[in-house]
Amino acid sequence: MGKLDNKIAVITGGNSGIGLSAAKRFAAEGAQVYITGRRTKELDKASAEIGANVTAVQGDVTSSEDLDHLFEVVRTQHGRIDILFANAGVGQLEPLGNITAAAFDQIFAVNVKGTVFTVQKALPLMKDGASIILTGSTTGIKGTPAFSIYSASKAAIRNFARSWALDLKGTGIRVNVLSPGATDTPGLQGVAEAVGGTTMYDALLAQTPAGRIAEPEDVASVALFLASDDSAVMTGSEVFADGGMAQV
Repeated sequence: MGKLDNKIAVITGGNSGIGLSAAKRFAAEGAQVYITGRRTKELDKASAEIGANVTAVQGDVTSSEDLDHLFEVVRTQHGRIDILFANAGVGQLEPLGNITAAAFDQIFAVNVKGTVFTVQKALPLMKDGASIILTGSTTGIKGTPAFSIYSASKAAIRNFARSWALDLKGTGIRVNVLSPGATDTPGLQGVAEAVGGTTMYDALLAQTPAGRIAEPEDVASVALFLASDDSAVMTGSEVFADGGMAQV
């Protein structure tokens, strides 16, 4: 018996990093998993890694039409969503004085607008007992140099969970934020390369009481907790999977 037997899960940004690790874990625990991402090649590779119980649907969370297509596929094939992991996100280092309108628009389009309409369009398929997980970040409660726009987008995610928990009161649908710290994903690797590789990793390690950078699988275990009935009385909460980075 798996923790997610007979559950239908949708994971945006499920083709790499935390999303892919969560998809693997959810499928291993018995869920039928839908993953979405912008790049078909990466989606195909992710599907092969996950193996059974996965359906990949190419799409961009900033596109209303792509989201409509995703949820129509789910509705047609299974008729419901038990777990929605709104995980797709992007970030870029730009200090004040060098913030570009293009980066601002992209980050807020994916992280904020994409999350809002992913959740809103999924709601008609969700019923009592369903779990919504939003991907936040330790940056949402901390100051981070050159990362203010990304950090602001994640602060918005935190408030979404607080406000939506009230909007969803009485429905039996719960919504929580999963906030990773430094996690060795392709996204973090790309940022690290932009600022000098190992220097950034050393700085992150120095700030982390756990003494190591998390692996995506570590965060996926916390996502499983929020997806399963183990967290049935939780809503409006933020769970940090950060090695203590933002806690001390």
